[in-house]
Amino acid sequence: MVDLFTMLCLCGILALILADPNAAASAEIYEGLGILQHRGQDAAGIITCGAKGRLSQVKANGMVRDVFGKHQLMTLVGSMGVGHVRYPTAGTSSISESQPFYVNSPYGLVLAHNGNLTNTSDLRGFVDHEAHRHVNTLSDSELLLNIFAHHLQQTGKFRVNEEDIFTALESVYKQCKGGYACTGMIAGFGIIAFRDPHGIRPLIYGERKSHAGTDYMVSSESVVLDALGFTNFVDVKPGEALIITNQGGLIKRQCAETQEFTPYFARPDSIMDGVSVYKARLAMGEALADKITKQLGRNVDIDVVIPVPDTSRSSALQVSYRLNKLYREGFIKNRYIGRTFIMPGQSLREKSVRRKLNPMGMEFAGKNVLIVDDSIVRGTTSREIVSMARESGAKKVYFASCAPPIRFPNVYGIDMPTRSELIAYGRTEKEVAEELGADEVFFQDLDDLVQAVRKFNPSLETFDISVFNGCYVTGDVDEDYLLGLEVARNGNLKKMASTGEVIGLHNAHTFK
Repeated sequence: MVDLFTMLCLCGILALILADPNAAASAEIYEGLGILQHRGQDAAGIITCGAKGRLSQVKANGMVRDVFGKHQLMTLVGSMGVGHVRYPTAGTSSISESQPFYVNSPYGLVLAHNGNLTNTSDLRGFVDHEAHRHVNTLSDSELLLNIFAHHLQQTGKFRVNEEDIFTALESVYKQCKGGYACTGMIAGFGIIAFRDPHGIRPLIYGERKSHAGTDYMVSSESVVLDALGFTNFVDVKPGEALIITNQGGLIKRQCAETQEFTPYFARPDSIMDGVSVYKARLAMGEALADKITKQLGRNVDIDVVIPVPDTSRSSALQVSYRLNKLYREGFIKNRYIGRTFIMPGQSLREKSVRRKLNPMGMEFAGKNVLIVDDSIVRGTTSREIVSMARESGAKKVYFASCAPPIRFPNVYGIDMPTRSELIAYGRTEKEVAEELGADEVFFQDLDDLVQAVRKFNPSLETFDISVFNGCYVTGDVDEDYLLGLEVARNGNLKKMASTGEVIGLHNAHTFK
């Protein structure tokens, strides 16, 4: 299934193994994480494996360029390694939760994870009472690693082989529910990768010929592989596990039956599960334009189409083309301001929107403008954008969303408010427009959104549309689960309002 809301990008993972045992993997992992920086800006980490299985680690809070300098990269010795850029969607920003995670028993295991487990309470009970393993953080990534370690340890062997690893992963699939894509490493053995049975999180691998043989890389997005000279891209299938040994062998196995298929999208120049993200966004723009024409009838009194930078540009461009209206860049983006939707507190988010986007008055003054964005979630950003457009002299302000109304939270690793915080929850489109201060709001039809993606890969039969209809594909998310998240989140929001702290869901778990 395609996760149709995931135009947002959460956490980036990769693993690299070079055919030359004397080569250093750290420089290319560093470069790859830089390319994946849009997926996570909170923390970054790399663990490499050198001679005799010795592991080297560097990880810290901050951007990739800030975490890794020349000295740090030189300490990362070895021809294979795992990297991660982190975006904590609802958890703490403690350095202890930066990835990759490592456990020394058994064999020296490393794991980088993108996603969210939905049955963490049961898993923590198992790890504590049956596996007798210590989990040091609230991160479900560390929990996932310890589940894998426990099952691998059941072999009781001095050294494991590929069959042992697949058997352990089969047990992981049986226990762990939710959305996850993982890259990992076993010291002195090789790298691994696996993807949840629904394919909710993305994962792709490629190969590159070198003087010593074949190098392999696994990553969240194809754009990394392409930039580093890898070819023959193959998506890791839902429920599939991949092992690449330090002897150059690549083995794949279907460890869990594929469920409803829900792949994930990210950068426009990426291709995932056979679908070009860029082409899909163009198709979304066309469908949205048709919706606008239908809603306004013949009186399409729009003078100019303006995108909210950056990701809505391709869709907005196609909207303008389809409507035969001018396309203009009406907002200049300050790229040195952090993400506004993770700011603690409504007032701070509102101020940050104005610091991040500066309107070009000449593009608004005296015009009826159509502003196009990827989605409308809380409405904080959209409301401020509408206000800025009016302050700049716009006569009418229409607002269009490339996504349908979002009325339910995402539980598979995307930063989402509770239902009560979602502007479309319990409101009609007209009421949403009133809340935003817009003359009219246009939402993409869900069927049109599905078709905009499916047209580029007809084999995609089903989609994760849980944020639009509240039907969660893993089947383990019920009203009690959602209420628990809301209670935890609301309690933390009150504390943030009184203390200004950025805190995590301490009675829940840390999403990735």
